Amino acid sequence: MLSVELNAAVLLLVAALLDYAIGDPWGWLHPVQVMGWVIDRFTKFALQALKSAILLRFAGVVLAIVLIVGSGVVGWIIVAIAQALHPILGIMVGSTLLASCFAGRSLRSAAEDVLQPLADRDLDRARSQLSRYVGRDTENLTEAEILRAVLETVTENATDGVMAPLFYALLGAFFPMIGSVPLALAYKAASTLDSMVGYRDAPYTNIGWCSAKTDDLLTWLPCRSVVFTLAVLSRKPRQIWRICLRDAAKDPSPNSGWSECAYAAVLGVQVGGTNWYRGVEKHKPFLGDSSQPITPERIQTALHLTRLCFISWLSVALLALFCKGI
Repeated sequence: MLSVELNAAVLLLVAALLDYAIGDPWGWLHPVQVMGWVIDRFTKFALQALKSAILLRFAGVVLAIVLIVGSGVVGWIIVAIAQALHPILGIMVGSTLLASCFAGRSLRSAAEDVLQPLADRDLDRARSQLSRYVGRDTENLTEAEILRAVLETVTENATDGVMAPLFYALLGAFFPMIGSVPLALAYKAASTLDSMVGYRDAPYTNIGWCSAKTDDLLTWLPCRSVVFTLAVLSRKPRQIWRICLRDAAKDPSPNSGWSECAYAAVLGVQVGGTNWYRGVEKHKPFLGDSSQPITPERIQTALHLTRLCFISWLSVALLALFCKGI
């Protein structure tokens, strides 16, 4: 029988391999779908029943607490039941749930869905594919603007979709009473809340306020850890930190600006500029230096950097768990 530490290490390793090889199988019920259903139902009810800004803020706090804590608790119960039935079943169930929190393969697939039509010189299809993954208007984007949109999506979601869930999974692995799955699911709930209701615009201004702030708080440390890791991997850490300190704070988000800026600095490209959302022009601050153009190859390099970050964090954690468990 494996020790607690080795069991946690095996679960992490299997989950990482599942995400890399399989990702999210089409047609399978995903935890985020369940979270999204709860958020949608609760939000519609609250917006219809509550008209006061204070009550909507209170409802938003209740939603955030219940969904984040509830997701972690449900995950813990499922893994505990599976573990009680058989240790191998516990690892299988736990690793499957944990793999659903990582979006590494999904992120690669999304980028390839857009890059392949571009390689085939099918600009209309590339725009159509891109519209599935970004909120900006894509109908009139040039090839350069499509490439920028893909890179911005890949680099922003590298943190909140891949590295931050891994961060909390690794943290949970060193606290056996909690475990990797509950913390990763709890973070995934916070991220899903932010993506669905964490907006400043009506009607989510009040009900989404707590969700947005909670996600910002939970992502802060993983995001800075990603920037640090990228700086080390780049072998030019001072330059990366200098560019991030200069540009990242220009972005209104306390985290996405840092994530995008770090990748841009390593790749030697510049992101940001004018985007259109439902016909409304919005300008994002420029991040990084435009030493090189954004190309499909540099987007692939960004994806490779995310894999390197993931492997680096995972390897260090597995080594620590192995040493602790023997």
